[in-house]
Amino acid sequence: MPKRIDPSLLPETVGTLYPPPFDKPCRARGRRKLGDAAGLTQYGVNLLRLPPGVWSSQRHWHTSQDEFVYVLSGEVILVTDGGEEVLKTGDCAGFKAGEDNGHHLQNRSDAEALVLEIGTRNAGDSSAYSDIDMMVPPDGKPALYVHKDGTPYADIKRRGPDEP
Repeated sequence: MPKRIDPSLLPETVGTLYPPPFDKPCRARGRRKLGDAAGLTQYGVNLLRLPPGVWSSQRHWHTSQDEFVYVLSGEVILVTDGGEEVLKTGDCAGFKAGEDNGHHLQNRSDAEALVLEIGTRNAGDSSAYSDIDMMVPPDGKPALYVHKDGTPYADIKRRGPDEP
């Protein structure tokens, strides 16, 4: 059986499940799940497409999952607690599980950026969002996104770039 994966043939998921107003800067992002296409179970690999002006996510960190990003093309700004760094084609960065240093990527350029995202898949993982009142509880239960006091967000649905 062939192992080659053609990313252009995989469905692209565009948008975000973030509740309003946190969804706005991420609505036009696109992801193709390369790791799922390969049948990987221990870690995920995504091809992230960031049009100009779009963010990869809200700034966040994971309790038990490592993350790694590699810029395939374009230029993005990595925003962390330590400030901002420019990542260009060929640059990469990693985020160790449990380090409460929120991070995300922003495309402030005039050209699309492609980024490879790699992360472990650990049961019981949770994440915290550094700049906003939002968390993902362990395994996304009782709800995918909750306020920091544990109250679930009610309006969770995928929103793309053209939705109100």
